[in-house]
Amino acid sequence: MRKVKIITDSCSDLTAEQLSKYNIDYAKMSTVYEGKETPAKLTWTPDEAHELYNIMRDGNRITTAQVSVEEFNRVFEIYLMLDMDIVYIGCSSKQSGSVNTGFVTAKKLMENYEGSTIVCIDSLNASIGEGMLAIEAAKMANDGASATEIETHILSIRKKVNQYVTVHSLDALKRAGRVKGSAAFFGNLMGVKPIIIADANGDQAAYKKVKGRQKSFEEIVAMLKSTIIAPENQTIYLTHADCAKEEIDGLIELIKKEIPCLDVEVGYIGPIIGASIGPDAVGIWGFGQEVTYKIGD
Repeated sequence: MRKVKIITDSCSDLTAEQLSKYNIDYAKMSTVYEGKETPAKLTWTPDEAHELYNIMRDGNRITTAQVSVEEFNRVFEIYLMLDMDIVYIGCSSKQSGSVNTGFVTAKKLMENYEGSTIVCIDSLNASIGEGMLAIEAAKMANDGASATEIETHILSIRKKVNQYVTVHSLDALKRAGRVKGSAAFFGNLMGVKPIIIADANGDQAAYKKVKGRQKSFEEIVAMLKSTIIAPENQTIYLTHADCAKEEIDGLIELIKKEIPCLDVEVGYIGPIIGASIGPDAVGIWGFGQEVTYKIGD
């Protein structure tokens, strides 16, 4: 049986350590600021993350570009030339066109590499929610599963990713068009912290409002606690957009107090998601009840 390589993209917000540990590669998107296009690295340093978020704190907007055909060709061919099959797990198609570009590129490449398989999966998630699925796929690949077997499993669990994110404001998300919600929700947000979830269709949905920063932390932990399944057997993932260390340490402590999980892994919200969500956002993820909520319900 052919070996399988798991590939994701810059939206997955996996850390350098996670990419290495699970042998995952990724296709790079790009950020654009003052006319300069820069590859969106997941292996960035805390100083580089701080610099990006400070640009946004100063009122500047950073835009993004999806994975190009050239980048997909580059990363896919690395492993096709090694006679490996590929499972690409991409950002929700509601947030990026990359998975569709990947599908078209893969179809053409498979014509040139006889006997190869490239599976492209719409994760219906973003940030580490997408990354979690890549990790699960990588574990299966390491155990010898085929590309088709991995695809079947990931499709069966992608709606079981439970995401709860809180932001200081929806300004960046509104400008980027990355979050959906009613006009009533977007109005009158003085002092109120929105809670964002990934809905059943893969949209980022403004789901709830909470008064105050600390209350929003308590709320996302309570929401995950109510939906997570068998937390004692899994890692909870926490990502943040350059939040203060004291805030993150406090949130980790709260998670461990309320949810008996194996571990809490922490990373930055990467350049692509960060450019849309803005500084000081923070979210937690775990596998739990299947997401059924859809915007408009």
